Amino acid sequence: MAIEHGASAIGLVSAMPSGPGPIAEELIAEIAATIPPGVSSFLLTCQQDVETIIDQQRRLRVNTIQVCDRLPAGSYAQLREALPGVSLVQVVHVTGPEAVDEAILIAPEVDAILLDSGNQSLPIKELGGTGRTHDWRLSRTIRESIDVPLYLAGGLKPENVAQAIREVGPFGIDVCSGVRTEGRLDPQKLAAFFKAVSATDEHK
Repeated sequence: MAIEHGASAIGLVSAMPSGPGPIAEELIAEIAATIPPGVSSFLLTCQQDVETIIDQQRRLRVNTIQVCDRLPAGSYAQLREALPGVSLVQVVHVTGPEAVDEAILIAPEVDAILLDSGNQSLPIKELGGTGRTHDWRLSRTIRESIDVPLYLAGGLKPENVAQAIREVGPFGIDVCSGVRTEGRLDPQKLAAFFKAVSATDEHK
């Protein structure tokens, strides 16, 4: 459904401490195998152990890893060596100005940065799917401060995605809860979302 509406990447959510959308790894592997060429398969992982992430990718055969939590120093180099050709996207949760420094530090290590509205400091970590926006002024600052593509996530929906694109100018956008009804993808919300995105493209 997402691809039919124009999605250029599909996010496949493995086990998370909270939030909507996680599916069994067997199903992730099954879906990843059917995604057509030209559409990226993103594995969203909360794992922080490099060997575990490597094992996930080798079993699930996705072409992009979206790291939703922080990794220890040296992890990206290990992932690059073990998984040549697999793109690395690091999520930075924008809870305040410190996110700018975090993104600038990590950007040289990865293929893209994705800004979201989670919070790793809570007793039960929020690593995505919160339905909350964050300060897009900080997102814009990050986008202007790094040399890799920036994806924007966090509370995006048909009603606000055009404004988000205008204010931040991201390379791409990531949506989860904003196109769901009772936890499931909603075709009407999906169509409205892509229509709003297309309208911004037409006005550039």
